[in-house]
Amino acid sequence: MDFEDADVHRRLDADGRPIEPGYEPPLSDERLRELYRDMKLSRHFDTRMISLQRQGRLGTYASSAGQEGSQFGSMYAIEDDDWVFYQYREHGSVIDRGGLADYVRYWLGYETGNATLVDHHIAPLNIGIAAHIPHATGMAWGSKLRGDDTVVVCHFGEGSTSEGDFHEGLNFAGVFDVPAVFICNNNQWAISVPAGKQTASRTFADKANAYGIPSLRVDGMDPLATFEVVRDAAGRARDPNAEPPERASGSATRPTLVEAVQYRFGAHTTADDPTVYREDEEVERWKRWDPIPRLETFLRERGSLDDEAISAIETDVEAVVADAIEKGTDVEPDPDDLFEDAYAELPDRVVEQREYLRRLREEYGDGALLEEH
Repeated sequence: MDFEDADVHRRLDADGRPIEPGYEPPLSDERLRELYRDMKLSRHFDTRMISLQRQGRLGTYASSAGQEGSQFGSMYAIEDDDWVFYQYREHGSVIDRGGLADYVRYWLGYETGNATLVDHHIAPLNIGIAAHIPHATGMAWGSKLRGDDTVVVCHFGEGSTSEGDFHEGLNFAGVFDVPAVFICNNNQWAISVPAGKQTASRTFADKANAYGIPSLRVDGMDPLATFEVVRDAAGRARDPNAEPPERASGSATRPTLVEAVQYRFGAHTTADDPTVYREDEEVERWKRWDPIPRLETFLRERGSLDDEAISAIETDVEAVVADAIEKGTDVEPDPDDLFEDAYAELPDRVVEQREYLRRLREEYGDGALLEEH
């Protein structure tokens, strides 16, 4: 699965220069600067969250460094009312639509931070691999039945294609012709399993052929190319009479499978040690395609960005992330939250456990809970 295959749609080369002379991006200069700023914000958020985990202030975290191009390229290509389903690495969805402080709370262990995502038309974060794909198909089917023009965008890693939920979800999407865009973020590693051992197919995009769904491959580290691909796929999902673009294979249906080819720079999560299964030289080769400096070079050379603007963006990014972390960590834990949503009616033994914690807290304060457990 060569990253430089001819069938990978790309606008910028590894140095951030247009592959085609005279190329004009599909976004205004203002939106291009916003795109760059959001990608920088996501990378800085990544750094800060990993630091919090190393300090013992949150349990684990899934880094998105290297994958900002596919995340923000796709988010910029859809409407605010469209729904987004994601696995656990696409933090760009939350950054694009707001609610970052609540999101910090989720990673700190507060489920309220997950529940509030729906206010931004983002489905609650999913940990079960590929388990959200059938749900995304179901929501898109509901949109079709209602007759509205809402599109559902569903992100997942290439490891998800080894799960039954992927095949069931795409099969139903094809059969019922639902308005959905499925984005397979092929970051080359499903934890420690390389992409080449996930499938015997030439590409992950090829898997869509079994379900009568058009598919294509895009450079997921090129936000401009990703924007174009997802914009076209979302437009086709809204208009069942639209034809798929020339670069897509498969029949003209509403759903599309996009394989965003990219690389995960960091560990799978902060509980993972990638040095056990991959070489540093491989990481360095992929860093040549880092989406942030590529976009920066492109914007500098077209006169849309300079040192002063970058400095202002970096200052803003640091302040926004610091504010989100300060607000996100300023929360009083409530032990009653441990007992929410597990049962419709609590069994007697669970009620006893809840009352025990309540007595401890009332008598000794929250510190007693930490010492006891």
